[in-house]
Amino acid sequence: MRINRYLASAGYGSRRKCEGLIREGKVRINKALVSALSATVAEGDRVEVGGQIVKALPPQYYLLYKPRGVVCTLTDERGRVSIGDFFPPHTGRLFYVGRLDKESEGLILLTNDGTLAQKLAHPAHGVEKEYEVVLDQPFDPTLLQKLCRGFVITGGRAKAERAFMLGGNKIKIVLRQGIKRQIRLMFAKLGYNVKYLVRTRIGGLTVNNLKPGCWRKLAAKQLAMLGYLK
Repeated sequence: MRINRYLASAGYGSRRKCEGLIREGKVRINKALVSALSATVAEGDRVEVGGQIVKALPPQYYLLYKPRGVVCTLTDERGRVSIGDFFPPHTGRLFYVGRLDKESEGLILLTNDGTLAQKLAHPAHGVEKEYEVVLDQPFDPTLLQKLCRGFVITGGRAKAERAFMLGGNKIKIVLRQGIKRQIRLMFAKLGYNVKYLVRTRIGGLTVNNLKPGCWRKLAAKQLAMLGYLK
C-alpha cells in the first residue's frame, strides 16, 4: 500500500495532507526517513509519524443520527456532548462530513477515509442533502421559487435545489451547497425563524429507522449511493 494511502487510512487526513507530512520529514518506515511519495508499506512494516507508531485501520464508514443539543465535533474542550461521544474508542480517529449546528439534528457521515471525507465535502461533488424544516409561522408558498432561484446570505449566494410544502409551517428543502447555517439564514432573510431542523437524507442514504444517538456501518453498496465506491 502506498504510504499516503496508509496514513490516510490511519486517520491522518486526505492523501494530499499525508503527502505534506512526508515532505516535512515526519514519516519513517522501519526507522528510515521517507522522502519518496511513491514509497510503499508492506505487511509487518513499522510506520512512524513524528515519532509516534502508526496503526492503520481498515476503511470504516458510519452514518450517525446526531441528536439535537449535540455539538458537531469529535471532542469538545468545554465538556459538551459531541458526536464523537457516540463511538467506542476502537473505531479510531474519524472525520465527519457535513456539519449540523447544535440545535439541528439528523444524518452525518463519519469515516477514517480522509480522501472520501475531502471529496464529499468539496462543493464540486455536490452530494444532495435533504432537510425537513418547521418554521415559527405558516410559510408563503410563493416564496418556494425564491428559495430555488437563490439569493445572497452571510457566507455567499445560497440556493435550494428543490423545495416543497409539507403543510402550514413545514417545508422540505434539498441542498447541494454547504454554507454555514445556510437553511436558517435563508429563511431568516425571508422573515421566518427555524424552530426545528432535521437532515433526513445524504445522497441515497436515508434515516431508515435510525434513532437519535444511534449509528450504522456502511458497506460498499451504500457508498455507491453517495456516488463513491471503494
